Amino acid sequence: MTPEPHLQAGAAVKAADRAHVFHSWSAQELIDPLAVAGAEGSYFWDYEGKRYLDLASGLVYTNIGYQHPKVVAAIQEQAAKMTTFAPAFAVEARSEAARLIAERTPGDLDKIFFTNGGADAVEHAVRMARLHTGRPKVLSAYRSYHGGTQQAINLTGDPRRWASDSGTAGVVHFWGPFLYRSRFYAETEEQECARALEHLETTIAFEGPASVAAIVLETVPGTAGIMMPPAGYLAGVREICDKYGIVFVLDEVMAGFGRTGTWFAADLYDVVPDLMTFAKGVNSGYVPLGGVAISAKIAETFAERPYPGGLTYSGHPLACAAAVATINVMAEEGIVEHAARLGAEVVEPALRELAERHPSVGEVRGTGMFWALDLVKNRETREPLVPYNATGQAATPMSAFAASAKSHGVWPFVNMNRTHVVPPCNISEAELKEGLEVLDTALSVADGYTE
Repeated sequence: MTPEPHLQAGAAVKAADRAHVFHSWSAQELIDPLAVAGAEGSYFWDYEGKRYLDLASGLVYTNIGYQHPKVVAAIQEQAAKMTTFAPAFAVEARSEAARLIAERTPGDLDKIFFTNGGADAVEHAVRMARLHTGRPKVLSAYRSYHGGTQQAINLTGDPRRWASDSGTAGVVHFWGPFLYRSRFYAETEEQECARALEHLETTIAFEGPASVAAIVLETVPGTAGIMMPPAGYLAGVREICDKYGIVFVLDEVMAGFGRTGTWFAADLYDVVPDLMTFAKGVNSGYVPLGGVAISAKIAETFAERPYPGGLTYSGHPLACAAAVATINVMAEEGIVEHAARLGAEVVEPALRELAERHPSVGEVRGTGMFWALDLVKNRETREPLVPYNATGQAATPMSAFAASAKSHGVWPFVNMNRTHVVPPCNISEAELKEGLEVLDTALSVADGYTE
């Protein structure tokens, strides 16, 4: 569709936003939020009538795009039937959502604890692990993001943690594998895997294995750069956890529900954690929902012992109805398989071709509809295009890249020196190629900052 401009309405929305909305992760007087008038499928548009192809999937959650009619209808039907109900009761939408999720989780992760989003799912997974083991410490990786609440932000391994890190959260960070910027001086994926596992086990040994409750990992780190773990790494972490009685938690908030071309990224590595967190794609973000998928042995801990945690809106009927509809749509329309095919046949070849032509592209990595380009000043030295945690003038190259993409009608996902290609999992091949052509143009801008 071609949206019509509504300038006066847009000005009113923008004025109210600037007067009253306090935005996350932002210096409030230094931002200029786009006023959005509507969205459908893979696109959204502003009040001037300009459309943008959303290569960010909102915040990597609109896995089935905006306004899917079957999910909208399911929310409307649920609202007419039962808008809300307390979590202590058995409700059809909640029960069915849990059943559909449990059918798709790996192994025996058959119990579902619902939360309002990903961060509180991580909070509850950590609480469960500590109560199950009776141990205080939790290990997580640098180059990670687990959410903005207190425990989740302390688990996070990027600069957003710094302002809230009091050093008292019981969190110990370690280096995960990432051959392109290896901390282990590795030359091959096999070396990187072996040395990363040795580093992790050594960290546990020096922290005291009997003090470690859980290891929390993003199956595929998302915001930090879509760093696919090398073959054998997650299986090795599983073995280490079993060896020391540590709970293995996989964070699938971003990678889950089709994003990697599989229902869960864990399916790519044939690994089963003890706890798995999810959110975002479970209902394409239409109504806030997250949760923890729980293994039999963790669930048994609370069989006759109350779990000391809960949320007023746990398993909210509207959110769960949206999840049921989303999962059914993904199955009926083959969206997971579609994401896998487009990733292998369209995205990867196109991005690798771009990498050959653009000196600003240091590395291409990803799978399904989950890709990142690592942008560099110099391919030989691998110096990032902008410094770590760059702001202001230092971030100019990435700002210029993003501005170029937006000016050509594509909304990118950029973070530090990376741009991610994370469109809706049901994006059409034609739409995807349109976005990749714009990315080609924007990379020419980034090339201007290379050495």
